[in-house]
Amino acid sequence: MGSLFSQIVTVTAMNIRSLPRRLWMSLAMVLASAVVVAVLMAFLAMAKGFEATMEGAGSDRVAILMREGAAAELNSVLTREQVNLVAESAGIARDAQGPLISPELYVIVDGIKKASGTEANIPLRGLNAKGMAMRENMHLLEGRMFTPGTNEMIVGAGVLREFDGFEIGKEVRFGKNVWTVVGIFSTGGNVFESELWADAAMVQAHYNRGSSYQTIRVQLQTPGDLAPLRETIEREPRLNLDIQTERDYFANQGEQLRYMAIFGRVISFVMALGALAGALNTMYTSVADRAKEIATLRALGFGNFSAFCGTVAEALVLAAAGGLLGSLAAFLFFDGLSTSTLGGSFTQVVFSFEVSPDLFMQGAALALFIGFVSGFFPAWRAARVPVVVAFRNGA
Repeated sequence: MGSLFSQIVTVTAMNIRSLPRRLWMSLAMVLASAVVVAVLMAFLAMAKGFEATMEGAGSDRVAILMREGAAAELNSVLTREQVNLVAESAGIARDAQGPLISPELYVIVDGIKKASGTEANIPLRGLNAKGMAMRENMHLLEGRMFTPGTNEMIVGAGVLREFDGFEIGKEVRFGKNVWTVVGIFSTGGNVFESELWADAAMVQAHYNRGSSYQTIRVQLQTPGDLAPLRETIEREPRLNLDIQTERDYFANQGEQLRYMAIFGRVISFVMALGALAGALNTMYTSVADRAKEIATLRALGFGNFSAFCGTVAEALVLAAAGGLLGSLAAFLFFDGLSTSTLGGSFTQVVFSFEVSPDLFMQGAALALFIGFVSGFFPAWRAARVPVVVAFRNGA
């Protein structure tokens, strides 16, 4: 066993030392592996960042109620009477001022994207102080809170990053209405940072909503326990509402970009096939270049298995170098990169790419797969090189 191991080490070292003779072809294999790994990690980082942004907004302590059958806030309409009926239900947490309930509006306004200069949809949310308190990690970064009854609003940090004209003190026109930005808020990087917040009564007035709302958020007495509210909804025919925890709602909304991870894997697989073709050519060239050396080693008593392992190891080293280069490039260029895309209500959701340790593992696995497959068949040929080849070449 010790002899076999030393033979494998010797052949591997010989193969690695001979790489400068095939420098450009070896670099081509490294770069091909790097590109494939970088593309895979970019798509997965995008999907992971979007998913984290959506799921980070949800809480089991908060329930969200919408009109029955509405898939998103934009499609829901609720009356003041329904809000009052929900407020009287059991299962809702209360403080000295009464039930912790927030009837909210959700309308679409236009903003100009910094990156492209084009218009894109931004959600303007009308809510009250209790609604803001339910976003536990909400805090002001700059400025102050809007004053109820005025055309003041506060802007999510994500909107400020991606859109022009939302700095503190700026006046923003949406149709006939002019709003003044008085504060910038953060909610820990989740989807709420892609929104503008203003007084619910002012949003109702400006957008002719009367006394209607679109969603009701309530803080639950017991986190995750929707049973008392469901009983109220089933007992009261005027409450044709669907209810779910906020965590479940945003997890469902985030499903839309999970296709990005699948798409990224498909694209990476197709690219990997192309990389494999180039890598196989590189490794076959390597075996042909070292045919005399391999045959000579076998004439000296080295086994077929050592020649096989040495060639596979060479391919794995080149692919691993490419995987490391691709992972580093993905991390440097994509980790933390801020962008936006359409969310479930046809509004922009601002999120950041997230290159996490598990993505590095997936990139490494793909690189090693390319290396093993591209090395296996040339290694099989190397193990079967006849000893007589050494003598034919004047050894």
